[in-house]
Amino acid sequence: MYGLKKDWMLEPRPRVFCLDDYEGAEPRWCPGCGDSAVLSSVQRLARDKQLPPEKTVVVSGIGCSSRFPHYMATYGFHGLHGRPLPVACGVRSRRPDVHLFVVTGDGDCCAIGTAHWIHAIRYNMKMTVMMFDNNIYGLTKKQTSPTTRKGSHSNVHPRGAPLSPINPLSTTISITNASFVAQTVDWNPVHLYQTLKKAHEHDGLAFVRILQRCPHFTAKIWDDFQHDPNKILLLDHPDGIPADDTLKRIYKNSVAHDPTDIGAAHEIALREDVVPVGQLLWNPNAERYDHAAAWGVDMSAADRLEGAQSSMDRFLI
Repeated sequence: MYGLKKDWMLEPRPRVFCLDDYEGAEPRWCPGCGDSAVLSSVQRLARDKQLPPEKTVVVSGIGCSSRFPHYMATYGFHGLHGRPLPVACGVRSRRPDVHLFVVTGDGDCCAIGTAHWIHAIRYNMKMTVMMFDNNIYGLTKKQTSPTTRKGSHSNVHPRGAPLSPINPLSTTISITNASFVAQTVDWNPVHLYQTLKKAHEHDGLAFVRILQRCPHFTAKIWDDFQHDPNKILLLDHPDGIPADDTLKRIYKNSVAHDPTDIGAAHEIALREDVVPVGQLLWNPNAERYDHAAAWGVDMSAADRLEGAQSSMDRFLI
């Protein structure tokens, strides 16, 4: 523009986000619910990574944990029961620029959502999938879930669950093209945060199972592991979840597990004498379907409209 001096132009101020910028509606979870710990970790992660709220998306299914998008001041999609992963895959295929988190529960993911879970792992689109596992259907008031332990009492099985539970870790590791599988607990905020941070930084789909307490229906289910840290197996490796001196003092039962060793990962996932926490699997060479699904993302609005009209013209009589 004529007469406009360059030194008069104002540079936009850098944006700095704090925790308040990620706090949405007031959480309505029960006091003592492990969901609150995960919410705090995700908000802290978003603050530390300075994720723009308008470039951050949280997708969920149905369940107590799936109210998560309401409590984040970001974009969110509260979907149908068992369907957060296909929604998230659709978001990723059209918006490669956003930071994508998926929240699902043991019932939401491992029951009605099983087929979507399997194929989403295979697609390996970049997203952080957090599976909250409290071993029960909490929102619908204490029904047996796929991860409920055999013999546990519920409203569906008052005499005790008759079948052994599904193992989300070994199942995910066994899926073709799985690239990142980790496990953490809601009662250790340091390990929880480090796990979610590593998962978010992963270049593909990161599946994180979070052992979580329901204060009403499964309040004591993880008591043995909380009160006896030796029943926790800490997975420690330079390519895994960082374990500082504090964690190592708490969890003295540790093993140097290389997450690129899928055979060892499967063996650890099947152990019942301890609960492994850390990264079980890492496959940096896994294929990513979102690279193929992003075809046409850079098309102009006019080109998209022309393409849609051309497709519809094929059905003219």
